[in-house]
Amino acid sequence: MRRLFLLARTKNMEKRTIKDYKNISVQPESVSRMLDFDILFGRSAPVEMEVGSGKGTFLLEEAKAFPEKNFFGIEWANKYYKLAVDRMGRWDMPNVRLMRTDAATFIAEHIPDKSIGVFHLYFPDPWPKKKHNRRRFFCDKNLAQLLRILKPDGIINIATDHTDYFEQMTEVASRAVGQGVVKEIDFIRPAGAGDGELVGTNYERKYMKEGRKTNTLALQKK
Repeated sequence: MRRLFLLARTKNMEKRTIKDYKNISVQPESVSRMLDFDILFGRSAPVEMEVGSGKGTFLLEEAKAFPEKNFFGIEWANKYYKLAVDRMGRWDMPNVRLMRTDAATFIAEHIPDKSIGVFHLYFPDPWPKKKHNRRRFFCDKNLAQLLRILKPDGIINIATDHTDYFEQMTEVASRAVGQGVVKEIDFIRPAGAGDGELVGTNYERKYMKEGRKTNTLALQKK
């Protein structure tokens, strides 16, 4: 019976139409200047941002846990972006907005100074081939932009399973610590993390089954 139930549920999910909720999805072409989060969300509230939102697991749980905050997510993969928008819309999450765009470019050109309280980066694409390492999001150039958009005492919360990428992350962080612009702090465990989990995302749960370690890093702007 359980097998039949799961098969029926899978078929129903496959038949369900993925909807674009206009109150959730934000088109990048609609933003010509610096983004005004008060206008975007229709209220003034602290804003947290995630790059690489995937199917929206983190954003959904965090937004439910902290309704007094606004959450802005960017996801490049179109399939995951659409699933995340549909998910937020079905849950009727008024404090989440999602956009499909190149994160580094959009942040540099459209996110205002000192507008973000916490920046989340969980299991970003590691671009494992050496010739592709330059495409990794967390680098000196992008860290400078994150520090620009973070409020005083703002936090960057990071998790990755990729050892080489994590080594690069710690090197970038160490340089920033040495420059006196950030300090390293304890990783902040998201609201959706379950027993034995650090983050609570689909990627982490997949990697845990494969026996892969999750490395974390957290920085606070000085």
